[in-house]
Amino acid sequence: MGQLDRFRRLLGMSQPDDRRSKKRLHARRGTRVLIIDDSRTISAALSHMLRQNGYETFTTEDAESALELVVKTPPELIFLDIVLPGMSGFTALRRFRRLSQTREVPIIMISGNPQAVEQYYLKKIGADDFMKKPFGRAEVFARIEKFVGNGMLEGRGPVVEAPGQSGEDDAPQAEVAGSSPGEPGEEK
Repeated sequence: MGQLDRFRRLLGMSQPDDRRSKKRLHARRGTRVLIIDDSRTISAALSHMLRQNGYETFTTEDAESALELVVKTPPELIFLDIVLPGMSGFTALRRFRRLSQTREVPIIMISGNPQAVEQYYLKKIGADDFMKKPFGRAEVFARIEKFVGNGMLEGRGPVVEAPGQSGEDDAPQAEVAGSSPGEPGEEK
């Protein structure tokens, strides 16, 4: 046992980085996600994170455009900023809940307000979750994992973060939805 392994053991880490080998639930590839935020930086960052994981993203800078878009291309998940030019995120949320295309779609409200008192009101008018800006990758995917876990989004099965980190050879077959894995050592 090397010094690094002893140190990991001392810290209670069974693997080089436990969080990287944790199996996560992801929505199926191609899940349509609508991002409504007037900050191009937030929209671009969130869109990039989601596309890297196989999601299809659409962005708008205002609620009016988003309401038109959802009629033509219904999303499966919506990230909605509260403070928008024109119609507010609160009003948009109410309208999304009235439309047949978005009535059952999970909606995550986002806000840069440090007080975040909106969180209480959002649950009352139909938001499914809330994220405060700035947010990180882990927070975004924890929200999606919650929706997959409770059946609000269709999942693609457990996915191993950072393949090969766990020391097991099954990481490449991590995207499994309905397929049966081959025998260990069997070539595919």
